[in-house]
Parts: sequence; C-alpha cells; structure tokens
Amino acid sequence: MVPWKTLEKVATPEGSLELRQRGENAFLITVGGRVLMTSEAHRSEEVLSKLACRPIAVRPKPKVLIGGLGMGFTLRAALDLLPRGAIVKVAELNKQVVAWCRGPLALLTDGAVNDRRVSVDIVNVAEAIAVGRDYAAIILDLYEGPHQATQRREDPLYGPAALARTKRALSPGGIFAVWSEEPDAAFEDRLQAAGFAVEKHKVTGGRTHTVYLGIMPESKPVQRSR
Repeated sequence: MVPWKTLEKVATPEGSLELRQRGENAFLITVGGRVLMTSEAHRSEEVLSKLACRPIAVRPKPKVLIGGLGMGFTLRAALDLLPRGAIVKVAELNKQVVAWCRGPLALLTDGAVNDRRVSVDIVNVAEAIAVGRDYAAIILDLYEGPHQATQRREDPLYGPAALARTKRALSPGGIFAVWSEEPDAAFEDRLQAAGFAVEKHKVTGGRTHTVYLGIMPESKPVQRSR
C-alpha cells in the first residue's frame, strides 16, 4: 500500500488542516486528524448538486449559492448541469482550501473554481445567506450537516430563524439542498414548519448519507385585502 504524503498543512481553530496525496490522483483532506473528505468517495456530493440543480437548469440565468468548497466535486456537478448564464457563488471559510482547488486538486474537477460562472468568497455561508436574495438554489455541503448538536433554536444554519433567512434568500420555486451525514428527523420537522416542501433522499455507495431538499412554492401567496 502506497503511504499518504502530506502536501501542505495550515493551523485552524479546529486543529491542523492537511492536504494529503497518495499516488497520482488520490487526495485526502483532514482537520485535527479527522478525515473531512476524500477524492475516492464523493458520490453523495454529486447527488446533492444534481438534485438541487436539475429543476432550475431550465432557467436562463439561475443564481446559486454553495456553502463549502471542499475538493470541488459539488461545484463541478452543479456546473455540469447549469446553463452558460448561471451565476455560482461559493462561500468557503478557509482560503487555503480555495488555493488547493486551484492547485493540486484542480485535476479532479477540471478546474471548476476557474469557471467564468464562479466566484468564491472567504465568508461564513450563514452570512452570505443573510444578505442574499433571489437564489434559485442554496446548497450546503458542510461537515456533518444537521445533527444533534445543531438542534438549538439559534443554530446559525439549521435553526428556525436561520431557515427563515434562507427562505428570504430564495426565489419562488427555489431549492434549499442540504447534505447530512445521517438522517435528522428534527431538522426535517423544522424545514416543514418553516414552510418548505420537504424531500429526503438516501444516497448509497460507500457510506450512506442523506440529502434534504426544502422546496419553495412557485409563487408567493397573494395577500387579499379585507
């Protein structure tokens, strides 16, 4: 077995963020010794993008926000479906991850971050959602996704107030797509309570993960005068 070689590491509040390589095309990103992602298992990320982007691909200029760049597989799958007029914004916390996707990881996604439709901001995606409007899709591909620790009401991404902000940032018929390491029934309930039509998709292949879709109505309800 060929050993992993550390290409680069950078200190973060969660521990050392490391990019490792084995052979020509196998890569691994770890933080604090925990595996964040691997180039050899990314089917669920691709399914996440496809479920979010297929319904909006017929729009001439859909605007999409992706939270979390990772190795770029979610972004690549979105670009492969979206039209030439699409606008894709990526919110990523760590500028080193962006540099890796423009450097040694670029071969994995045919240089997805360099696509003319893409802009990348070093920002928390919760902040991007709070100031965003008219997104056809908001896609969250973040470590773990919703789980027990995100159940508190004030959670910045998955709590009730956060879901209300997400709704305001979406256009009619817009889609909120969330990758989750495991099913989270409480999150599903909060999505429904926020007014989304909810779909839950199990993604198999290696480990089993879950993709949640929160779908906005095609038009806003008409306010009737009394």
